[in-house]
Amino acid sequence: MYAISNVDLLKYEKLMTAMGSVFGNTQPGIPSLPELKTDVTVKPIDKLKNDLNTVIKRYKFEKSVSLEENERGIVIHILDDILFKSGRAELTESSRKVLSKLADILRILPNDIRIEGHTDNLQINSATYPSNWHLSVARALNTSYYLIRNENLSPEKISIVGNSEYKPIADNETPEGREKNRRVDIVIIK
Repeated sequence: MYAISNVDLLKYEKLMTAMGSVFGNTQPGIPSLPELKTDVTVKPIDKLKNDLNTVIKRYKFEKSVSLEENERGIVIHILDDILFKSGRAELTESSRKVLSKLADILRILPNDIRIEGHTDNLQINSATYPSNWHLSVARALNTSYYLIRNENLSPEKISIVGNSEYKPIADNETPEGREKNRRVDIVIIK
């Protein structure tokens, strides 16, 4: 193939472009210079986190999307302000943009993915959502349907969970804490 002892970035980019055209890669996806990794011992989970963080930064989602790695896998926290209007479960236009960009990475993963809906501890009681349980499940369900129907994620890999107010990541005693607890988590299972 091609050995690189001293990385000449211009030559590397030309090589990747040429190889992409030889192997039929007509879509973008060849690593650009900032994405070039010179450490050959990068773990797949580290690459996945790096790819997700790149999307978050590139599209300026930092205020509403964050990552966490835990014993379950990688959790993408998406705050409800970017996904839903208050007390609602219908995806907004901005939520479709976020989910579409994340789906470009999620679609190619072999991992199972769990979509988890969360609320704060302020009780809701409407004709549509008689409890926070109903609202959290509806948000997880609508997020999942969008990813399956519009972004071609495999339905066999996706499950949903409604957690209501019972798995907070912040204190529910302040407006800022409640804001963080109103979210959808996309869990990439190890």
